[in-house]
Amino acid sequence: MGQTTELNVGRIVSPEAENTPARPMPPMAKGSTPKRWKKPLLITLGIVLLIGLVVGGIVWSKRGVVAVQTGKVQKQDLSSIVTASGEIKPPDQDFASVNANSFGKITEILVKEGDHVKKGQLLMRTEDVQQTAGVEAQQAALITAQADRAASEAAVQSAAAALKTAEADLAQAQARFNQTKDDYARGEQLFKDELIAKQAFDQRLSDYQVAQASLQSAQARVSQAKAQYQQAVYNRDMAKARIAQNRAQLLGQKDALAKTIYTSPLDGIVTSLPVHVGENVVPGIQNQVGSQLFQVSDLSIITAEVKVDETDIINVKLGQPAEVLIDAIPNKTFTAHVTELGQSAIGRTSGQTTSSSSTPTEEAKDFLVVVTLDKPPSGMRPGLSATAKITTATRKDAITIPIQALTIRTHGELEAEKKKKNTKGAALAAESPLTEKEKEKAKEEVQGVFVIKNGRAAFQPVATGIMGTTDIEVLKGVKAGEEIVTGSYQVLRTLKSDTKIKVDNTPSGPANQSAS
Repeated sequence: MGQTTELNVGRIVSPEAENTPARPMPPMAKGSTPKRWKKPLLITLGIVLLIGLVVGGIVWSKRGVVAVQTGKVQKQDLSSIVTASGEIKPPDQDFASVNANSFGKITEILVKEGDHVKKGQLLMRTEDVQQTAGVEAQQAALITAQADRAASEAAVQSAAAALKTAEADLAQAQARFNQTKDDYARGEQLFKDELIAKQAFDQRLSDYQVAQASLQSAQARVSQAKAQYQQAVYNRDMAKARIAQNRAQLLGQKDALAKTIYTSPLDGIVTSLPVHVGENVVPGIQNQVGSQLFQVSDLSIITAEVKVDETDIINVKLGQPAEVLIDAIPNKTFTAHVTELGQSAIGRTSGQTTSSSSTPTEEAKDFLVVVTLDKPPSGMRPGLSATAKITTATRKDAITIPIQALTIRTHGELEAEKKKKNTKGAALAAESPLTEKEKEKAKEEVQGVFVIKNGRAAFQPVATGIMGTTDIEVLKGVKAGEEIVTGSYQVLRTLKSDTKIKVDNTPSGPANQSAS
């Protein structure tokens, strides 16, 4: 056999190693390779690559999926309720707030708050010294005027009698004058015929002249008597006028005196008595009300006066049922019904009606609505805070959806989504400009819900009816049992039709996030 020599190229061999005999190498197996570590590495790389492909496929498959909250379209009884706040107040005809009628000091209070009183019962007095003096002085003036009238009536009767006498004297003087006139005329003819003496003729002439003067004097006396009679009548009429004037003034003085006495305007309970004896009170002037003295209320009928928002008042009608909650009586509900509807809007902050405001405002407005309690509890007081829940409409077995599921889209948005879906995978054709009518239609809003079909959300227009507390009636568009998207609010604002969805109805689920 030939000798084999091993060359150690590039090896540094220590002296000791040089003297150590070389260890023989084991024989190599047929077909083996000296790099065994490569096989496990390749296996590991293959597994990692496979896992990456699976994860990438999952991520790719979930691209564009939106997590949503869902609910079912249900069939149930539904009621539309308008809630409004206000206060307990008896009807206007059963409630009276009495204010001061005159200046003065309260001298007497005959009741206390909570007392039952009858209509006309004396409750309070204020000082009446000046009013009483005014009544007495006016009564004296009226008596004087009545005495003057009696005297003037007597003067009228006397003047009438004097006129009659003067008229009688005038008649007598007229007769004498007529007689002497005739005698004078005959005497004048006889004297011309020289049938009577000159002395007899002169006597007839003298009698005629005297009778004529007497007639004139009688006529003057009649005229004077007439004037005196007219003056007496005038004086009598003035006396009558003074009596009427004094009676009117006396009535005013008695009214002023009566205003110092305050009686109950109705049967009821004294529900407010904010004054005390010795307090000065003043009447109302111009637009300012006078000092409030007391309130009397008939609490056999109790109403709640509430303020309904202007957006809800159109649905409120007379006779509609209501439930009233009174803060002073917790955990108890009282049945009621609507009995009055306000016709004028009231500013929520200003408290003025629209008719009393000279300039329009942009503030929110309310309308007063009165509901009458069917069976009012005892111990009620005007002014207690109350809340009325008025049932404006009811539906039996109505198709309903949660209110938050209802969303709005425009015609333009829906058409754009529809075109995008129809042209998916194909080039978009050039669109002609929209006409003005088409632009207006594109801006029109459509209400609807997103119905879940085959894992995707499809926008479905709906027609709605009455609205309850949490649900709203659907007249057409969806059927009972269909699953719809109910949240979140942010998702519903941006959700598009035909979007893939993932249902996450857990209370804390990230339904408002979209998976990337």
